[in-house]
Amino acid sequence: MNEAVLHPDLTGRVAVVTGASRGIGKALALRLAREGADVVIAAKSEQSTERLPGSIHMTADEVRALGRRALALPTDVRSEEAVRAMIDRTVAEFGRIDILVNNAGAIWAQPVLATPPKKFDLMMGVNVRAAYLAAYYALPHMQKQGWGHILNMCPRLSIAPSPGKVAYMISKLGMARLAIGIAAEHRQDNIAANSLWPRTIIESQASINWGMLDRSQWRTPEIVCDACLAIFAQEPAACTGRQLIDEQILTELAGITNFDHYWCEGRPPANPNYIDVW
Repeated sequence: MNEAVLHPDLTGRVAVVTGASRGIGKALALRLAREGADVVIAAKSEQSTERLPGSIHMTADEVRALGRRALALPTDVRSEEAVRAMIDRTVAEFGRIDILVNNAGAIWAQPVLATPPKKFDLMMGVNVRAAYLAAYYALPHMQKQGWGHILNMCPRLSIAPSPGKVAYMISKLGMARLAIGIAAEHRQDNIAANSLWPRTIIESQASINWGMLDRSQWRTPEIVCDACLAIFAQEPAACTGRQLIDEQILTELAGITNFDHYWCEGRPPANPNYIDVW
């Protein structure tokens, strides 16, 4: 196992993670802090509730407890003004932005006729449009410093029909197109843009609220965090324009071939439910 890839020195780097008040986003914000980065937590939740436990302020406090600087910014990623203000505040506070993780997401897993236009608009706004806005405003800062990683949390491009998730997949696969397009336009600037998706369901508020099978079929957010850090350990121009699955990139870059320790119950289920292509 390549520990240097799993634990790169991110001292002096500044990372923005959207949707970081809970779940994968929060786990990644804390992991980035452990590896030395200062972290901006951008999400809507300012107060914890029973249905949606966690808040941007709670995540920020945990980042600070790890000895890193944190900025909790209430951000409705559907609003261009809010996203622009979030990026501007990041640069004003920390002087730079090195890593942007477009993790905020909205899901409505229903057939087309059970998906009213307002739900379609919500997913388009929170998923692909928000990722576009954040990248649009972050890219000029990354260009100036000649270094940057943009990572979109979305599946690989596919022509699989995905019944029951058509609208959701339209928005998520738009994020994949965004990443490969930015990669082609900005490789010469030493800015990477990639997409990442887990091979199996990850334990999160979404998997809990939507009843996605049961915990025996879930992995912990640790596998996604390890995959992210393996990507961020690379020089941007050397690892860009890729549509990655967590297992794939961990084997390639960190030499991990046994993933049993990532299962929530410490062992793989008899029949794992793979979602690497939805």
